[in-house]
Amino acid sequence: MRRQVDTDGDTPLLYALRNHLGLKGTRFGCGQGLCGACLVLIDGRPDYSCSVPMWAVDGRTITTIEGLGTPERPHPVARAFVAAQAAQCGYCISGMVVGAVGLLTDNDHPTEEQVRAGLDRNLCRCGAHNRIVRAVLAAAEELRGAAQAME
Repeated sequence: MRRQVDTDGDTPLLYALRNHLGLKGTRFGCGQGLCGACLVLIDGRPDYSCSVPMWAVDGRTITTIEGLGTPERPHPVARAFVAAQAAQCGYCISGMVVGAVGLLTDNDHPTEEQVRAGLDRNLCRCGAHNRIVRAVLAAAEELRGAAQAME
């Protein structure tokens, strides 16, 4: 769905998503593109929405956590996070899920080390990283199985 936001071109994408479009799943964390809480997919690649100005996304495809499924039909990565109990406080999880989806788009058979490296841009203060890594590996397996079933 194409949306237009009437805001200054230098406004960070995060503010437009949250304040103008009401998409609250993308979180404000550090505001400096360092923690990953604000990750969105821009043309399928994870990027920090707090440091991307609106002028830079004109005509591009933005996918937020809300675009990756619904509570009734969650994305396989989100489903794996729930199954692995990979969230404690939950603040970083939308960015983690978005980052994991980007990672699995590029690499459908990651190793544990590749998952850890791929999610290195996401900070989690709760100490749930081991469960998060297991969830991403489980989601990768599910996605591969689904792809094979469609062949």
